[in-house]
Amino acid sequence: MKRIEQLNKLKQTQEWDVIVIGGGASGLGTALDAASRGYKTVLVEAVDFAKGTSSRSTKLVHGGVRYLEQGDIHLVREALKERGLMAQNAGHLVKNQSFVIPNYNWWGGYFYTIGLKIYDFLAGRLSLGKSKYISKKKTLELLPTVEPKGLVSGVIYQDGQFDDSRLAINLAQTAIEKGACVLNYIKVVNLIKDDKNQVIGVEAIDHESGEKYEIKGKAVINATGVFTNAIMKLNDKVYKKYIVPSQGIHLVFDKSFLPSDQALMIPKTSDGRVLFAVPWHNKIVVGTTDTLIKKHSLEPIALETEIEFVLETAQRFLINKPTRADVLSVFAGLRPLAAPEKEGKSTKEVSRSHKIIVSETGLITITGGKWTTYRKIAEDIIDKAIIVHQLPKKSCITEHTPIHGNLKTDSIARENHLYIYGSDIPKIIELQGNEPELKEKLHPDYDYTMAEVVWSIRYEMARTIDDVLARRVRLLFLDARAAIACCEKVAVLLAKEIGHDEKWIERQVAEFKNLANGFLLSEFQKE
Repeated sequence: MKRIEQLNKLKQTQEWDVIVIGGGASGLGTALDAASRGYKTVLVEAVDFAKGTSSRSTKLVHGGVRYLEQGDIHLVREALKERGLMAQNAGHLVKNQSFVIPNYNWWGGYFYTIGLKIYDFLAGRLSLGKSKYISKKKTLELLPTVEPKGLVSGVIYQDGQFDDSRLAINLAQTAIEKGACVLNYIKVVNLIKDDKNQVIGVEAIDHESGEKYEIKGKAVINATGVFTNAIMKLNDKVYKKYIVPSQGIHLVFDKSFLPSDQALMIPKTSDGRVLFAVPWHNKIVVGTTDTLIKKHSLEPIALETEIEFVLETAQRFLINKPTRADVLSVFAGLRPLAAPEKEGKSTKEVSRSHKIIVSETGLITITGGKWTTYRKIAEDIIDKAIIVHQLPKKSCITEHTPIHGNLKTDSIARENHLYIYGSDIPKIIELQGNEPELKEKLHPDYDYTMAEVVWSIRYEMARTIDDVLARRVRLLFLDARAAIACCEKVAVLLAKEIGHDEKWIERQVAEFKNLANGFLLSEFQKE
C-alpha cells in the first residue's frame, strides 16, 4: 500500500463508479464492498485512516448488551452475526474475550444470567460461548482485584475484542488488493454538481503537495462521521443537522489494576450506563462516557467531569484505587449519532443503528453505526447506490472475504506483540534481518521495534509521527509519555524514508508533542 502508486491511479482514471469520502470504519468498509463487487472505486480521507472516531473505540466487537436491555433485538441480532463474521475474516485482530459482571445484590445474578442467555441465543451458531452464573468465590478468582465487600455473585459471558485502527489499515489494504484507489491526506473541499443539481464528483486537495483534483463519479458516498454536517453544507441549500456528536472517553492504566484475562463489565453506573475495564495490549482500558458535545474537533479533549466519573467508578469497583497519577493515556472519541427527529433527547435515546440518507442531489450519506457492523453498513450503502445511481447490479461478497493479514491466531501467538500483523509477521522479521539497525526498540519499556515504524511508512501509508505512534503502533493510546519520549526517532526515520528535511522534523516533533499532551493527565490539571 504505497501512496505514490495510489496517486498515480487517481490521476489515470477519468471516471469512477463509486467515490467514498471518509476513511473511517464505514468509509473503508464501503470502499472494500464496492471494489470487491467490481466497481471502480476511490476513497479519499482528509487526514489519516481512522484518525477520528474509528481509532478511539472501547476496542469491543459486540452485539451490545445495553441495546438488548433497551429491547432493540434487531440491532443486537445483526451485530452478533457481524461479530462472528469479523472473527472469521480478521482472526489476527479479533479475539474472544470473557467478561465478568460482579453482582452486589441478590437479584442481579439471575437478572443478567437470563438476559445474557437471550444474548447467546440470538448469536446462534456464531456464539462465542455460553453465559453462566458464577459464585462469589469464582468471581473473585476471575477478577482478583474486584471489590469483595457486598459482592454476592457474578455472571460470565463472551464477546469480542479487537484493535480498531489496525483493522482500518488492513481494510484499506484489502480494498486496494481488490482494485480500489485509497488515499489519505486528500481533503474534499467541494462537491461538483451538474446543471440538474446532481452531484457528479468532488473537488479535493492533496494536503502534502497542494495539488487539486477533480474526481468525477456516478455515486458519491459521504462517510465522514462527525464531519457529516460539513459535507452536507456543501450539498444542501437548506442546512439542517444530520448528526449530533456524542463524546466518549477512556482512561488507560497498568495491567496491575486488573491482573486478569477477563474484562470487567459494570452494568449500571451512577448515570445508568455500562462501564468496561478491558485488557488491551497488556494494559487496561476503562470507559466509556456519553456526553453530547456542541462543537466537534479532530482532537477531542476529555472533560474534567468525564475523567472524574470514570475514575470514581473504577475506584468503587476495584481494590487498587486508580488515581489521576496512574493514568497512562486518556483518549476521547466522538460518536456521530444520527440526529433525533425531536430535540432534547438524551444520548441514550439517540439511535445507535445506522441510517442512510439520500439527498435530492443524489449524495448518499451514512450516519450512526458502529465498528462491529461496519461490513453490513457498507453492504447497505452499496445496495442503495446501485438503486439510486443505476449501477450494474452485483451482489455483495464481503461476508466471507478475508481481511489483509487474516490468520486464525491461538493464545500462544498473542504472547508476541507482533500478532496484530497476522500474515505479515514474517515480512517484518525479514526487515529486521535485512536491516539489523531496525531491531532497535522504539522505547526501552516496550517491545515495538524500528522495523514496525519502517513497515508502517513503506506499506501502510503512514506520513506523520501521529500516524505511526497513534494508529499503526498503538503507543500513544497505551502510554502517552513513552510515545513523546520516542517521537524524535520516528520523525528522523519518516524524514529519511519519505524525503523530508531538518525543518520538517522539528515541525513534526513540535506538532506531535502538542497533540500528545492532550493524551496526558497531570495530577494538577484541573479545569
